[in-house]
Amino acid sequence: MIATTLLFSASLFVITRAQQVGTYIPEVHPPLTWSKCTTSGGCVSQAGSVVIDANWRWLHAVNSETNCFTGNEWNAVVCPDPVTCAANCALDGADYSSLGITTSGDALKLQFQPSPNELPGARLYLLAPNNTYETFNPNNQEISFDVDISHVPCGVAASLYFVEMPADGGMAGYPSNKAGAAYGTGYCDSQCPRDLRFINGQANNIGYTASSAYDGTGEFGACCNEMDVWQANMISAAYTAHPCTNVGLVRCSSTTCTTNCDQAGCDFNSYRNGATSFYGNGQYATNTVDTTRVFTVVTQFITANGTATGQLTAIRRLYIQNGVTIQNSVTDVSGLKPYNSISGQYCTDQKVVFNDTNTFSTHGGLTTMGQSFNRGVVLTLSIDDDPYGTGMLWLDSDWPLNKSASAPGVARGTCPESSATLPVTEVLGVSDQVIFSNIKFGDIGSTYTGLPYSPPPSTSASTR
Repeated sequence: MIATTLLFSASLFVITRAQQVGTYIPEVHPPLTWSKCTTSGGCVSQAGSVVIDANWRWLHAVNSETNCFTGNEWNAVVCPDPVTCAANCALDGADYSSLGITTSGDALKLQFQPSPNELPGARLYLLAPNNTYETFNPNNQEISFDVDISHVPCGVAASLYFVEMPADGGMAGYPSNKAGAAYGTGYCDSQCPRDLRFINGQANNIGYTASSAYDGTGEFGACCNEMDVWQANMISAAYTAHPCTNVGLVRCSSTTCTTNCDQAGCDFNSYRNGATSFYGNGQYATNTVDTTRVFTVVTQFITANGTATGQLTAIRRLYIQNGVTIQNSVTDVSGLKPYNSISGQYCTDQKVVFNDTNTFSTHGGLTTMGQSFNRGVVLTLSIDDDPYGTGMLWLDSDWPLNKSASAPGVARGTCPESSATLPVTEVLGVSDQVIFSNIKFGDIGSTYTGLPYSPPPSTSASTR
């Protein structure tokens, strides 16, 4: 981060009431090709690029190197209130390589590069050639991608997911936002994040409280529907639907940010669902999906009538590794019927057996998720940790901590509880990385090829 300039003058305060764009660092979006596929015409390569989220950018006073935000603190002189802060501050370009972000053809490498006083990890969006986010309508479609997750350890998650954020980054709805999608603005998700530095074109500095050396939370959050296609490390993986009652991005206050969306979601984690040896890096001799090697992830969004306008009824998963198609694992939990995909009935039954509150249903379930898909969602790719909160225990260890690990649904992977709080990823994480490649989107069955899967000889299931 560029150091704060000590000299400060009244000329920094501009008259316009807008979140500005800086000029010190050129914004050059790393190119990333991807493919649109149809069953009739095959796959056609698309010229795209990626853009990093605004939170990872240098935020400084207009025409000055004075920081508007340093470490975990707002500059109270430049940012006395949200509107003035938006007028006085500019988002600058990003040095992608220094952030551990590189592309080559259809491959995107994200390196986890922690720093004591800067936001670690990265969150990026697929950008269209016109500098708006590429939007997708997943109903009756599938998405596939290759992933090398062999260097993503306990406590870190690599993710590929859809969110219903504005395609232009919020510029049209909030003219005070002059940066837009080209500078990674407008993010929202089902957790209604309150750590966003700008929401709807205004600074989120009211009631701001630091939560780490490089981050904090403001009074407001940004809520929207979220479909986690892939959240994983080398130990565990999950895909999760998170419906919200609101349409598009809605700003919430601290008192409502926990109720707008289904924050728990309806998830399918093979380990949590009893298939403990299905996915992993060799902790079992017969891991069906071997995370030490590259594999393809396919996610299909099934509708009731087999059309893009039909109601979303199921979300299916399969894998391809070494040219062989691997069907998703089947649930193996006492009291839970055998399921291998997310459906309304699966979500209801899983919540009962796991003794979880069914907030998925109260927020509209797959029906709401499908409606969000019809409106259009943005593809997001990230690598992150959370050493100051609950870590990734919800993904790869025992969660929640106030329940016995032997209770149904608590054990989600073999990672130790200490992976949530020990700063191992903050200290040693420079080698942690994920490579996403060969992203394809299109008709069901059009994005992949693979031979039928032959399971290995039967062995007794391992349990924790």
